[in-house]
Amino acid sequence: MVCKPPGVLTQAPPGIDSLEVRVKVFLQRREHAPRWGYLGVPHRLDRPASGAMVLGRTRRATQRLSEQFSSRRVEKTYWALVEGVVEPRSGTWEDVMRKVPGEARAEIANADAPGARPAVLRYRTLGTTPWGSWLAIELETGRTHQIRLQAASRGHPILGDVQYGAQVPFGPMCDDPRERAIALHARQLAFRHPKTHEPVSIEAPLPAFWPVHGVA
Repeated sequence: MVCKPPGVLTQAPPGIDSLEVRVKVFLQRREHAPRWGYLGVPHRLDRPASGAMVLGRTRRATQRLSEQFSSRRVEKTYWALVEGVVEPRSGTWEDVMRKVPGEARAEIANADAPGARPAVLRYRTLGTTPWGSWLAIELETGRTHQIRLQAASRGHPILGDVQYGAQVPFGPMCDDPRERAIALHARQLAFRHPKTHEPVSIEAPLPAFWPVHGVA
């Protein structure tokens, strides 16, 4: 398990910083190897989000992990700080959405629109903040920018997520807007170990600047 920091790409073309590159460098130094070869990435996190990720050190392990993600056998829990008070305090959000062709964003769509797919998540309120609500979210589907879009479409954009209409800033300010954080954190992943098939649950600590400690 690794904990991806916000503002870092999961994967990138050669010569560009990414979580994949950083983990390879770490393994290379730890194992005293001249270089590190294979590292599989069975799932991804949005660049401005942070949190738990699992990577594969062999092709077989990566394939088995990928199958669990694609068949929705991985339990994924996210924490999000959103603008406004979410009512009711728990529930299910169901939409139809699609990735906008040629753009790095998603939109709510009609069911017959090209590329439209159902998007379902369950949420519950963990607390309140001066800006709104602190949510725990469990994904039933895994669409591009799903949590970000579904929250924003209900008037509750994630803090710092200006792409989807957020007004409240979040995290350290960066000169490069691509490196800025949003208040979306992959808190927990539960899956089967690709070799032993034993249940595994991993939990990622929050970045230090998350203002939720002691929240009512």
